[in-house]
Amino acid sequence: MPIRVSFLSLLLSTAVVAVEKFTFERPLMGTRFCVVCYADDRSAAAKAAKAAFARGEEVNQVASDYLPESELSRLATQAPETPIPLSPLLYDLLTQSRTLAEATNGAFDPTLGPLTKLWRSTRDSARLPAAETLRLARESVGWQHFTLDPHTRSITLRKKNMSFDLGGIAKGYAADLMLDAMVAAGFPRTMITAGGDIRLGDPPPDRAGWNVAVQTFDPAKPDEILTLANCAVSTSGDLHQSVEIEGVTYSHILDPATGLGLTRRIAVTVIADHGKCSDPLATAACVLGPEGIPSLKKLPGVREVKPRLLQNPPLPLPSESPKP
Repeated sequence: MPIRVSFLSLLLSTAVVAVEKFTFERPLMGTRFCVVCYADDRSAAAKAAKAAFARGEEVNQVASDYLPESELSRLATQAPETPIPLSPLLYDLLTQSRTLAEATNGAFDPTLGPLTKLWRSTRDSARLPAAETLRLARESVGWQHFTLDPHTRSITLRKKNMSFDLGGIAKGYAADLMLDAMVAAGFPRTMITAGGDIRLGDPPPDRAGWNVAVQTFDPAKPDEILTLANCAVSTSGDLHQSVEIEGVTYSHILDPATGLGLTRRIAVTVIADHGKCSDPLATAACVLGPEGIPSLKKLPGVREVKPRLLQNPPLPLPSESPKP
């Protein structure tokens, strides 16, 4: 009888704690980052989300080419052939970038900074750059022209006027760190969204995974709904960012071969183990096109690569001598 009373008391004293979904949002890296998690305590979840956003902001402060005082921007002021010490975060980010640049044969290239700045001006003016201006920018580009030393954690630039653009990897990388922060705080059932990049932890309660809507060419209708967990999903294309110049639609995704925005209407969804892989490979897949995608599927950590073409063959590329 005492055992029964003790057991009954234990049952009565054990409260069933309801798990709820909480959402926290913040502008970051030119888009909106969102932390969605399941927890039984909103204040604890909010504290964890704040710490996660701090990790994302750290990536932005270090690796943004929009911030002139960022560590990444300061690299453009350094003399070539001189080892430059890097913070652990930027060293890791550039190491991953160079690895994927080599794996994609430059379809993803972190050294497109000169072309990125030129293309931003092109989009604003809706006029193609002069041929000589484009040529000079292209001369300063090339992932092969920087080396990283793991012993001194430094970078050496091999060309003059080099600058970096990590916009094709930084959001996915930040989402990875943010999910790590949430898991460390005790919230593994978390989803991080960062524009077209999504990082997923454990699935929501009593579900097989998170529902992820993939949108490519129609902003009003998703192409499909994926149910996924413990992975990253990135979609690249020109759904939200493109410009028409002289009757040709150019994407915000730069083609390293031309120095201009892609003219082929393509969108690609990549599912991978981590955002630092899915984010840049979605960009690379758009550049490579369907013919180059089979090689990406063989890379470590890649689970699936899904291309969608709006039109094929692609629109003609601009002439070799763009109008000034």
